[in-house]
Amino acid sequence: MSECVNKDLVIVGAGPAGLSAAIYAQRAMLDTITLEQEAVGGQVVLTSEVDNYPGVPHTDGFTLVDAMQNQAKDLGATIEMKNVSAIEHDKDESCFYVSTADTKYCAKTVILAGGATPRKAGFANEAEFAGMGVSYCATCDGMFFRGREVFVIGGGNSAAEEALFLTRFAKKVTMVVRKDHLRAQAVVGQELENNPKVEIRFLTSIVGVDGDGRIQKITFRNNTNGQEHTETFEDGAGVFVFVGRVPSTELIASLVDLDEVGYVISDDRMQTKTPGLFVAGDVRQKPLRQIVTAASDGAVAATSASAYLGHPVEG
Repeated sequence: MSECVNKDLVIVGAGPAGLSAAIYAQRAMLDTITLEQEAVGGQVVLTSEVDNYPGVPHTDGFTLVDAMQNQAKDLGATIEMKNVSAIEHDKDESCFYVSTADTKYCAKTVILAGGATPRKAGFANEAEFAGMGVSYCATCDGMFFRGREVFVIGGGNSAAEEALFLTRFAKKVTMVVRKDHLRAQAVVGQELENNPKVEIRFLTSIVGVDGDGRIQKITFRNNTNGQEHTETFEDGAGVFVFVGRVPSTELIASLVDLDEVGYVISDDRMQTKTPGLFVAGDVRQKPLRQIVTAASDGAVAATSASAYLGHPVEG
């Protein structure tokens, strides 16, 4: 590994939060690098329809994120595809060491905008059938279930929106909701109820799947009386899991406070308990996780980092 590269700010993650932070960091004239391990845009690029981002109606995740990335680069932002393996804090030097496979950065400030990964549902054979009937992305895999039955686990906005998307391909979409109601917004719930391809099974859970190279059997449990029954699908069925996300906090877990489900606790300036360490986007504790709130977090975090470095930015 080469010698340490000094930076005012290292942004970890190039989703909407990280890209927004990069834009605001450039406007604050901070020496910044943004690091992304997988794909610029994160999970948003897999979103087929985005109609709630102000000023950009009827778009898709890839198009929206591509515009964000181009804007950041036009302003001079540096975005590199690197996996961050460690973030360490040196209290004596008041700096952070951000390590990748080939470079160590010495950063005065850090913004973690790593987002979150899909949470597993926990039914039997879930891991064994991942990619062979079990999916966590309707946009990625929906087309493989054209003309077949699919089941969507979850009752929130993501589950409801993905269920509606899957009606383009599947002959029938059944939502499996463990509670007696949907948590999705009312307008989305109404769309589900009005769609002839959609069935909603409340107070129901999937406890296991099985089959020969594809899902041919699904076992359901009635959450009211505990009774189980198995349904058979000779042509194969799909199970799409949307039961929340797990925040990617492992890099900074020892430097921050986490809530009971693992999200980072920060103040309204995105500051964590470690001075100079900020968070933005789905990784932090907040009441609403949407593209627009992630972008807002990124703007606040970069502005806060600039102020921390002694360069306050006027609104």
